[in-house]
Amino acid sequence: MSSSPQGATAAASPRAATGRLSMLPIVVLAFGSLCAALMQTLVVPIQSEFPELLGTSASTASWVITATLLAAGVAMPVIGRLADIYGKKPVLVGSALGLIVGSIVCALADSATPMIIGRVLQGFAMGYVPVAISAVRELAPADKRNGAVAMVSATLGVGGALGLPLSAWIADTFDWHMLFWVSAGLAVVVSILTIVTVPHRHDAHPARLDIVGAIGLAIGLVGVLVGVSKGNDWGWDSATTWGMIGGGIAVLALWSAYELRHHDPLVDLRTFARRPVLVANLAAVLIGFGMMAQSIVVPQLLEMPEATGYGLGQTILQAGLWMAPGGIAMMLFTPLSARLLNTIGARLTMAIGAAVLSGGYIIGIFLTDAPWQLMLLACVVSAGVGIGYAAMPTLILSNVPAEEASSSVGVNTLMRSIGTTTAGAVMALVLTSSTMDLGDHPVPTASAFTWCFVIGAAAAALGAVVVLFAPKDGASDGDDARVASASMSGTPVSASAS
Repeated sequence: MSSSPQGATAAASPRAATGRLSMLPIVVLAFGSLCAALMQTLVVPIQSEFPELLGTSASTASWVITATLLAAGVAMPVIGRLADIYGKKPVLVGSALGLIVGSIVCALADSATPMIIGRVLQGFAMGYVPVAISAVRELAPADKRNGAVAMVSATLGVGGALGLPLSAWIADTFDWHMLFWVSAGLAVVVSILTIVTVPHRHDAHPARLDIVGAIGLAIGLVGVLVGVSKGNDWGWDSATTWGMIGGGIAVLALWSAYELRHHDPLVDLRTFARRPVLVANLAAVLIGFGMMAQSIVVPQLLEMPEATGYGLGQTILQAGLWMAPGGIAMMLFTPLSARLLNTIGARLTMAIGAAVLSGGYIIGIFLTDAPWQLMLLACVVSAGVGIGYAAMPTLILSNVPAEEASSSVGVNTLMRSIGTTTAGAVMALVLTSSTMDLGDHPVPTASAFTWCFVIGAAAAALGAVVVLFAPKDGASDGDDARVASASMSGTPVSASAS
């Protein structure tokens, strides 16, 4: 009789060890995604110093951030498609190696051109994230799948939130080049861990990369994103601004027509017309807007001089430290996101996340008199972003064929980036539309910051409403959804079902 518990323990021990081993590649993919996402805010603390550091104009120096944004926007759907065609592990390793090269180029740069080239390569590394999300869904045990996807997806927000205080501390303590040596070191670790721990599955799907589609998407996205991100510099009444935006939209319209006729498109637009996928992508824009709005507005409020009457006079490092708990809150809410996904489904989980995000901005409308109040705002907003980001890929992956998984998540991640880009432009426009003189230069008024919070709350609330238009979890959305489900599960679609 006494041998039974020992036997049970002996049997349980290998299972526990196997469970730990099965989670190791998932932890690695989450860490790699976090490191890639750090590139979003890596240079934010020193962006105002780049003209002097690189010996160039402010206009040229601004491309140090814009170049990464553009490269990431183009890379995510294209790299996702490459992963669908050639397999996920080779593409993950390639993205990590690209981050090493880009970081070293930036670390050695002392002028604008090599710095911008390196930042482009760092932006391409963001393609690691959507591929990691789709890989995790395949690697995770069934009972841990939602939690694993939630964890990796949330790293997009966590990386951006934690990157600000980390980079502020590094820039404040060391020479600014150290920012890029640190990112290069992290990239080396990610590359080695990805090679060693992530299994190589035969997950390639016979297809050819749609080169024309990739070029068309790149041209269209660059046109729109450059126009939106540079609108405040060039002027919203500038022909250049609207020429870029209008030209980009025109190219994307032609690209869409081409993709619909292509037998093996880069992005299957029919898949993205399915209601759950369309709703998830629209919500991604709004939630991405919400995430970026507080990342722009809260640090400015913290760092504004007290002489303004509303500024809190914090240093860059202090502001980063006040923002850091937001990233921690995002991580802490990941298990809750997984539990919500398991109990109420992705649709309602996304709606809850967007509602919490909106609530954070409502706090900001009334509480901005002390750093701890803005920290509370950042924590609530980050919790909402974490919950929403966790649910997005689950809703996407549940409604697309397996051979389009990585590219579909890549497009969804692109939608988040469009939201963050739009937020940057809108917040800058609001903050420059109502100013007062402080010494010899204008600064935003307190009401301008209030309007930023109102806009953020409205965008997030709209995101919550949009998500509710998705079909209820488990409900059919017509033949397309049924075919997608059958394709992913491997079960044939019966003739009677049609």
